[in-house]
Amino acid sequence: MPKGYWVAHVDVDDPQAYEAYRAANAAPFAEYGARFLVRGGAQEQREGHCRKRTVVIEFDSYDQAVACYESAGYQAAKALRDPVSTGDLVIVEGYDG
Repeated sequence: MPKGYWVAHVDVDDPQAYEAYRAANAAPFAEYGARFLVRGGAQEQREGHCRKRTVVIEFDSYDQAVACYESAGYQAAKALRDPVSTGDLVIVEGYDG
């Protein structure tokens, strides 16, 4: 079964307030087996448009990735994130070729 991934591009307007989101997302991420593959860090935009921060999170399956996003725990964390950042997020199924 292919893995599932969250790929997010985020601009953080208030880094201090964003820390509350990071603290709140720890429990749902642990519950759904999330593993950070990319969490900010240096990046070079070579084509198109992008936000300042890129995050890639791996889950054991696409279904787990979707379930985590839809969980009450993550939605509560997201409510903390929304007022202090702008982002784009896709949930994508990994290639199992």
